[in-house]
Amino acid sequence: MEREVLIVGYPDATLLDIAGPLEVFRGAAAVRGGYRVRLAAVGGGFTASGVGLAADDLREVAGPVDTLVVVGGSGFEQAARDAELLAQLRRLAGPARRVASVCTGAFLLAAAGLLDGARATTHWAYCGRLAADHPAVEVVPDAIFVRDGRLATSAGVTAGIDLALALLERDHDAALARLVARWLVVFLQRPGGQSQFSVRSRVPPVREPGLRAVLDAIADDPAGAWTVAEMARRAAMSARHFARVFPRRVGASPARYVERARVEAAAGVLESGDEGLDVVARRCGFGSSETMRRAFLRVLGVTPGGYRHRFRTTGAA
Repeated sequence: MEREVLIVGYPDATLLDIAGPLEVFRGAAAVRGGYRVRLAAVGGGFTASGVGLAADDLREVAGPVDTLVVVGGSGFEQAARDAELLAQLRRLAGPARRVASVCTGAFLLAAAGLLDGARATTHWAYCGRLAADHPAVEVVPDAIFVRDGRLATSAGVTAGIDLALALLERDHDAALARLVARWLVVFLQRPGGQSQFSVRSRVPPVREPGLRAVLDAIADDPAGAWTVAEMARRAAMSARHFARVFPRRVGASPARYVERARVEAAAGVLESGDEGLDVVARRCGFGSSETMRRAFLRVLGVTPGGYRHRFRTTGAA
């Protein structure tokens, strides 16, 4: 029996959000059968990443579908306000075995009320906004994908491939998922989380001039001797008051924030230079490469060597 996978798009969707899951399920169908993949949108054909696509009219999809996949793209905001599109998503999601989103497609599921009370993720740049716009959703910011019951959401763009492979493995077995991943030349399970792509994401706005001065000073000299006493002095606060205020305003303890700033500094050096790991560690305030390695694993989920390998070059040279 074929499982129908319905991929839902809209004007200004991201083409790779569509193509990634589509190729995973079509690849599985070519090897073992069992899937029928369709593309649909309200009104039929639409443009994704500037490319015109033929699609079924979502209003004419009778259902039920097995897997409903909603994609992301620059048009997600307008799509999330489209009452007809949201109504069709609710109609088709009800009897579906599972409902999934890629990237900012999570905003459409949330706007339709389908993520209320569930854990979910989206592109790292939009996790904070998803949490603010939809407080009933428990946003998991560092996940490549999240499964919560019959709901599944992924991070940005290529993470839709990771999610589709995970769903494929759940339907069949790891051997089939591995075969499709090898054919697509991708990881079956990539290392690390989204934070490796958002290492320079900003902290929440800080109103207190003293705290802002401390954050600026740490950014200018992450290798400095940033004890709580020194940071409190710069902020013109007592150490006790500073230790209470800093986590509330910044979202991390002083020690964790300094560690993150040092990881960010080291990541920049690793991306652009050839220095050994011991040299990078000393330059950025870690003292030793082992201390830096542990910090990278905590903050980014990847070792310094792995980070350099992954982000310095595509390997084309």
